Amino acid sequence: MKQVKFSKYSTQDKLLVGTGYLLIGLFVLAIVVPVIYIIVASFMDPVTLQNKGITFDFSKWTATAYERVMTNAQIWIGFKNAVIYSVVFTVVSVGVTLLCAYPMSRADFRGRGFFNVIFMITMFFGGGLIPTYLLISNLGLLDSMWAVILPGAFSVWNMTIARTYYRGIPTELREAADVDGANELVYFFQILLPVCTPIIAVLALWQFVGMWNSYFDAMIYLNDSAKQPLQLVLRSILIQNQPESGMIADMQSTAQRAQLAELLKYATIIISSLPLLVMYPFFQKYFDSGIMAGAVKG
Repeated sequence: MKQVKFSKYSTQDKLLVGTGYLLIGLFVLAIVVPVIYIIVASFMDPVTLQNKGITFDFSKWTATAYERVMTNAQIWIGFKNAVIYSVVFTVVSVGVTLLCAYPMSRADFRGRGFFNVIFMITMFFGGGLIPTYLLISNLGLLDSMWAVILPGAFSVWNMTIARTYYRGIPTELREAADVDGANELVYFFQILLPVCTPIIAVLALWQFVGMWNSYFDAMIYLNDSAKQPLQLVLRSILIQNQPESGMIADMQSTAQRAQLAELLKYATIIISSLPLLVMYPFFQKYFDSGIMAGAVKG
């Protein structure tokens, strides 16, 4: 069917489509403009940025902020910790989610209704911060990476999406595996998972981004600065306006220190966002098919 030209739309349709384009344009601008501002501001000379704002005069640009951020030891420690936490959390979370979703997708699984009710309850009610902290403490997990990883490793929402995706896989695949004598473990790991690449990629992307951007659990459960992720370092710079002392120790004037501290905010934002920007294109081809199949099949 040929596409209907815009000129053939009725007045109401033209108004609706035009309004949609306008809203999308405003939404894109709301995203693009702050990103451009942060990128340009991260290269600006602190004095020029404070007095005149951003400029595209390259003679006023400097890489001082990036030099100080890249040479700071705490930034690299936080970066390493953030990568470790995010990777381990993603592996654990996706593994637990896929394993739990498989029996919940089987019609012959006894007790499925009971477990569905239990899972649904956890989506509406939580234990609260203090009971959770006491539980983590009694388990001996305080000030360890597992205090950050384990509490949120399982997501009922992700399990529901994976379960729905499983249900969309033809039953003939399981019947063929039965004919070949494959047991449940062989079917799950060698037959089912290879055809679930889209949903695995979607869940992995969600969990990695969620852990990468998370700082609250680390702030509550971690005391050792050597174990803190990059997000806590970034928080101290953005919220508390307290860059690491080594970044601005050589600045004599209070005004100079404040100017450079402001500049370091933008450089740190860019550096902390790079892994996500690099990773997303590799997952994009799986994202649409994975999320749509997991949402509408079943």
